[in-house]
Amino acid sequence: MIGIVAKNIFKKYKGKEEIVLNELTFELPQGEKIGILGPNGAGKTTLISIICGILEPNTGKISYLENQQTLSYDTFKSRLGFVPQELALYQELTPIQNLNYFGTMYGMPKKEIQEKSIEILDALGLLKVKDKKASTFSGGMKRRLNLAISILHNPKILFLDEPTVGIDVQSKNAIISLLQKINEKGTTIIYTSHHLKEAETLCDKVLLIDKGDIIAYDSIENLKVINKLDSLEEIFLALTGIEYRD
Repeated sequence: MIGIVAKNIFKKYKGKEEIVLNELTFELPQGEKIGILGPNGAGKTTLISIICGILEPNTGKISYLENQQTLSYDTFKSRLGFVPQELALYQELTPIQNLNYFGTMYGMPKKEIQEKSIEILDALGLLKVKDKKASTFSGGMKRRLNLAISILHNPKILFLDEPTVGIDVQSKNAIISLLQKINEKGTTIIYTSHHLKEAETLCDKVLLIDKGDIIAYDSIENLKVINKLDSLEEIFLALTGIEYRD
């Protein structure tokens, strides 16, 4: 399991006056399921990119911890899984070929790739189409394959950016169910989405940001009690407002 400590993360893009992240300090504990949520333009994508090492903050520091021991970024990266909003797979390859390719990129032994591929494809309902080109798949099937690629190497921390956008209810349920099982085995899950009911089902806690600031960080149950509201969606609207966001 891997946890993350962020201290005074400040980000402003060159040539822009707007502050994207305003000295954010927080911890993402090991083994939990945490939603990073916020309206459009809140800074979610920038924050996740900084945590994953894709972007550098102007000031501040991200630390990676495993069992109270600080990890180097290279070690963290080797244990990281990332499910992007845009599909990260080869459409002209079959699921088996995709998993063989990415497993090799992860440095996994060939036998482990073969065994793990069958296990994951079976869990995601893709085993019967393992030898068909991904280009022939529905959107939901491609999303499931996208997830399979990201968890093939047994990541200790898994980031998910809108993992169920635009898919059918069955695929959504399959993905959420598998994520819960992965978390039960110890993988920390960091999730972002605009589907607040889905976030409420999956996440233990939510980090809610708006206009570059943290406006709430707590368990969903505590936030319901504090705000005297019944759902995450009601809390979200109460704290961020109902006006349109671009």
